[in-house]
Amino acid sequence: MPRRHDPGRRERIVDAAIRVVAERGIAGLSHRTVAAEADVPLGSTTYHFATLDELLTAALRRTGEGFTALVAGHGGLDAPGTDLAARLAALMRDWLAGDRTGVELEYELYLAALRRPALRPVAAEWAQGLGELLAAHTDPVTARALVALMDGICLQVLLTDVPYDEEYARRMLSRVLRGA
Repeated sequence: MPRRHDPGRRERIVDAAIRVVAERGIAGLSHRTVAAEADVPLGSTTYHFATLDELLTAALRRTGEGFTALVAGHGGLDAPGTDLAARLAALMRDWLAGDRTGVELEYELYLAALRRPALRPVAAEWAQGLGELLAAHTDPVTARALVALMDGICLQVLLTDVPYDEEYARRMLSRVLRGA
């Protein structure tokens, strides 16, 4: 029997993995659960992703692109006289006020790198990509500090259920920028 050509299958498998993690957490991820979610044969998941780490890496890369795209597409960062701290604080507000499940999913995949070394390069790519975007507005060292601060603020909001405080974020980001 000839192999059926299905060019979108790999992407559907990644999308299905993201949905499985969103619904069941990383512990609920298996080739079998992803195959069922993607409505593909089990062999398709193992053909495209030999290990769960490979599948998680693809899912992390896909979700990490979302925040970087939000930053890249956020208007006003390049305008002369822009208050970068205020723009970044507003950007975090917009991200955290959006689909909470999506934000939590991104961080669950990002933090999975703590226990899964195969994910660490992708987690580093996410931070580096954001740092490079911000370095266009400040120096690379300050950009890295901004990424760390933004990451920490977002984690605190997600883990403590304390509401996001845009003014606090703006003040802290301003302190980092003033030190540049």
